[in-house]
Amino acid sequence: MRAGRLVSLLLLLQTRGRMTAQDLADELEVSVRTVYRDVESLSASGVPIYADRGPAGGYQLLDGYRTRLTGLTSDEAGTLFLAGMPGPAAELGLGSVLAAAELKLRASLPDELADRADRVRERFHLDAPGWFRAGEPTPHLSTVADAVWSGRVLRIRYRRWKAPREVDRTLHPLGVVLKAGRWYLVAASSSAGFLPPPSSSSSATGRTTAYRVSNILAAEVLDQPASRPKGFDLAEYWAEWTERYESSVYTAVATVRMTVEALNRMTFVFPPEMSRSARAEAGPPDETGWLITRVPIESIKHGHIELLKLGADAEVLDPPELRARFTETTRGLLATYLPEATPPAAAALPNEAHEKA
Repeated sequence: MRAGRLVSLLLLLQTRGRMTAQDLADELEVSVRTVYRDVESLSASGVPIYADRGPAGGYQLLDGYRTRLTGLTSDEAGTLFLAGMPGPAAELGLGSVLAAAELKLRASLPDELADRADRVRERFHLDAPGWFRAGEPTPHLSTVADAVWSGRVLRIRYRRWKAPREVDRTLHPLGVVLKAGRWYLVAASSSAGFLPPPSSSSSATGRTTAYRVSNILAAEVLDQPASRPKGFDLAEYWAEWTERYESSVYTAVATVRMTVEALNRMTFVFPPEMSRSARAEAGPPDETGWLITRVPIESIKHGHIELLKLGADAEVLDPPELRARFTETTRGLLATYLPEATPPAAAALPNEAHEKA
């Protein structure tokens, strides 16, 4: 404990220059008397530290005394500070650890590299979550991270989308991933003691998959070592898993007639895969500025919700179930906004008129 504090005091002086005893005490969360004792200990061990008296005085190191980190280029030193993510680190319970690591790294850099690292941190900021998304509550994230770090089996209560909604799982944790502001646990189930390699396909028992941490209702780290496949690569597995997941989500396709403006608008209001595919499948616009394209959808309900964003600039042609849902929605909107109009059921709606044309 004291040794760590002495190192922190030394690095603070290396990083910030002259500091008063009170400033050091506040930074290290100790008393001024403790700072005096620590300074004496550093001086006795050969560290060239001295004090200037007076209102502008304080402790500082002899010019040129610095622990140097060798082998780093200026670009490498700068990019190291881009990797610092205080928000995610704090969520993992590592906020103070990250701050201490950055302090030590900054203090050990030569002046020219330290200045470049400071400029990078001042001018670049990483904000991982997407727009208009508040952070998800993840009360069990620190427990999950502890199981991953210590390599112990994790027992969870998990809420999923299909019945039964709540299930119990005993898992071999392999890693945690932050994706677009959401935390995921990559783990293998311990059913029948089976642990497949990361590239294996899903099976009824022992499959490796990702669990959304916000859906974990309870978590307990067991006093049992977790199994880990030899050579498991978290980044490689995550890339494979996300590709499989995205391809499995969109199980149907809607044929849609829309304006060029609506197609361009999809980039801003639709999930990336839906927008990308719609643009790739789009035919040439006609003389009125309308075109026909194919849009991947998860289900009839999902397609209905998403395509409503385009309003009157889009018309669903297929599948019939989705078109029927839009017809029902149009009649409901007419009844709400134009109650004095002809009864919707007897009227020829715009979509129906287009079919007859």
